[in-house]
Amino acid sequence: MKVDKRFHCFGCGADGDVIDFTAQLYGLDAKSAAEKLAVDFQIPYTHYKRKETVKKTIREKSEEQMYRDLEAKCFKVLSDYFHLLRHWERAYAPKPEDETWHPLFVEALQKKDHIEYLLDVLLYDPIEERAALIKDYGKEVMKLERRLSELGTGAEREFEDAGREPTLPDPGGSQGTSGGK
Repeated sequence: MKVDKRFHCFGCGADGDVIDFTAQLYGLDAKSAAEKLAVDFQIPYTHYKRKETVKKTIREKSEEQMYRDLEAKCFKVLSDYFHLLRHWERAYAPKPEDETWHPLFVEALQKKDHIEYLLDVLLYDPIEERAALIKDYGKEVMKLERRLSELGTGAEREFEDAGREPTLPDPGGSQGTSGGK
């Protein structure tokens, strides 16, 4: 028999590692042979029990990650709305002085500066102020997101094609007057 990292008996053809050798020599199973070697050579080991059911661990988001996700969503909605307001300001600007102002133009004039301020807070202010903004304006941003998705489906174009002015929900209160300066 040749003994090295693995054994091989040239007489009977048996081979394996030290645990296989001990198991065959003493007529034990692999686990019992490993335990016998540990006891004989005073090798410390711990008994591990195999888990019968492996549970999938669902990774929960930390509060910090949830806040970052909420802040990013808030910024995206406000940014989309800001760009829409800028578009409305250009697209619906009254041509002659005496023309009645379009409600979307009025909304753009009323809200563009405030939305720009909120975006600046989210970009440049300390985390405490950003968190306060998200807490204070969270519901309004959700309403605004719904409104933007409605506008994205073409609600605004449908009203214009029919020759009527759009009547859209206002996220922050009244739209003001739609006539005169």
